[in-house]
Amino acid sequence: MRAEIPYPDIVPSFDVGPLTIHWYGVMYALGFVLAWWLGTLRARRAGSGWDGDEVSDLILYCALGVVLGGRVGYVLFYGLDNLLEDPLYLVRLNEGGMSFHGGLLGVLGAMWLYARKTGRRFFEVGDFVAPLVPLGLFFGRIGNFINGELWGKTTDVPWGMVFPGAGDLPRHPTMLYEALLEGLVLFAVLWLYALRRPPLRAVSGAFLLLYGVFRSAVEFLRIPDEHIGYLALDWLTMGQILSLPMILAGAYLLWSAYRHPVSPASEPPAERSPSSGDPSSASSSST
Repeated sequence: MRAEIPYPDIVPSFDVGPLTIHWYGVMYALGFVLAWWLGTLRARRAGSGWDGDEVSDLILYCALGVVLGGRVGYVLFYGLDNLLEDPLYLVRLNEGGMSFHGGLLGVLGAMWLYARKTGRRFFEVGDFVAPLVPLGLFFGRIGNFINGELWGKTTDVPWGMVFPGAGDLPRHPTMLYEALLEGLVLFAVLWLYALRRPPLRAVSGAFLLLYGVFRSAVEFLRIPDEHIGYLALDWLTMGQILSLPMILAGAYLLWSAYRHPVSPASEPPAERSPSSGDPSSASSSST
C-alpha cells in the first residue's frame, strides 16, 4: 500500500468585497511585518546603534528591493524568452512569479542606497538585516505550498504528497523542505549567532553561505522549471548555478571577518553622517 500525506485542499485566493486576495501575497506581507517586528526587537538591545524609525525606513527600502528585484530577477533568470517576445510580461505577475536570487540582488541594492543615505557601513546594514530575512523566506515557501508549485521528484517516503497538476504519484514537498531549512533553521542559527556579536561581515557571510548550501541541497530533489530543465549532467539546475556565488561569497566573508576582524559596534545615529571618514563606511559596499 502506497504511503502518502494528502495535499490539503487550500484555495490559493479569496474574495474580500470586490478585492481578490492571494495567499501568496499575504505571506509576503506577513514576512515584511515580521521582519519589522524582529528588527525593532534587535534595535532595542543595548548598544545596537539602531532606533525604531531607522528600522521602519530600512524595511521599506528592503521591501521595495524584494518586490522589484524578485520580479526582474525571475524574468531575467527564468523567463527571458517571454520578455523578448512580450515586454509586458514583466508586469504580469500571474505568469511566473518571483525569484529569490533576484530579490536578493534587489535587497543588496536597497541596502547600498540606505547605507549611502545614512552614512552607515554597508555590512553594518547587512549584518542587521540578515537575521530578519529567513522567516520571510519561510512564509514565502508556505505561499508556494498553498499554490501547489515548486514540488519535487516522485518518492516513496511516507510524507510524499500528490500535488494538483503533478500526476498521480507522491512527490517530495520540496517547498516545505525549503521552508524548514531556509526559514526556520536559518533563522535560529543567524539569530543566535548575531547575539554573540561576531565581527563585521560575519553574519552576512553566514547567511549567504548557509542559504546557498540549503537551497543547493534541496534542488537535488526539486523539479526544475519545465521551460528550463536541467542545465547539465541531468541534475544541475538554475537554482544551484545562482546559489554557487552565494556560497563562495559567504565563505569569503566569514573567512575575512575573522581574519581581519572589525567591531560590529555602531556609533549613535546622532554622531553618524554620510561624510564619515571611516574607510569601511558606505563607500566600501562594493566589497
